[in-house]
Amino acid sequence: MFEYKIGTGSVNGEKQPLLLIDGKIYKLSHALKSDAKTSLEDVFANWAEVEESLSKLSYPDPANAIPPEQVAIHTPLDNPRKVVCIGTNYHDHLKEMKVTKLPDFPYAFMRPQTCLAAHKEQIRLPSIPKMIDWEAELGIIIGRSFGPGDEGDPTSAVGGYTVLNDLSARDWIHDRPFVGIDWVMQKSWDQFQPTGPWITPARFVSDPENLGIELTLNGTVKQKSNTSELIFGVREIMQHLCGMMTLEPGDIIATGTPAGVGFGMQPQEFIQSGDHIAITIDGLGTLENTFI
Repeated sequence: MFEYKIGTGSVNGEKQPLLLIDGKIYKLSHALKSDAKTSLEDVFANWAEVEESLSKLSYPDPANAIPPEQVAIHTPLDNPRKVVCIGTNYHDHLKEMKVTKLPDFPYAFMRPQTCLAAHKEQIRLPSIPKMIDWEAELGIIIGRSFGPGDEGDPTSAVGGYTVLNDLSARDWIHDRPFVGIDWVMQKSWDQFQPTGPWITPARFVSDPENLGIELTLNGTVKQKSNTSELIFGVREIMQHLCGMMTLEPGDIIATGTPAGVGFGMQPQEFIQSGDHIAITIDGLGTLENTFI
């Protein structure tokens, strides 16, 4: 079986699911010979069926590939039911943030779908926060429902993996109100989670906890680590979340960021207008955005 990635893009103005195979882009509808799956939400709602169909396909004719200049890449999933983010989840990141005690469980928060942004989409910096930070992260995409009471291995519900940037407004960390950090103010601004450009099916990621992860700011490496530094791995994150809530097809889970964030630097460094950030995770691809 040939390897592929799956994503969303507009071809001649028509938004649709796409396949990436050996660097060439194809319409999913052409591969499946069906227009039934009109979005990645539809695809992941029937992920097992789609995967089985794709596993039976012959290698596509490169002559049917779409020229890249005719494709505008979108966020892979526009409207997931849930976006769940895990914080303080890398050993090296805790050291730079001067956190001396490991968390007892995966520390999580949720953010709205309006936070999502696409590969190469310009991210408009909001006017209120001034300390906007980068966070390179491995993203989990859920491929089937799994929740409290379900038996078996929760990682079997993982459909694939992607690249994301979990942006943070650090302005309110220093002066925490007595009720604690306001995670909405820190994390929920529009476009604060660029994601993509592609989803790599889980079957093609042999070990999600041994992937190199790197972020560059204007070409300078700021974060360079490995998912082996995760405190809670994919299985532990899934067990924790599925014990509380039913994860559904297309849900996105951000797994935390390694060392190298701007807040942990001396002197501190934050995103400025005109900055370009590129995040690469081994085998998954590169996510790029410019900030304005």
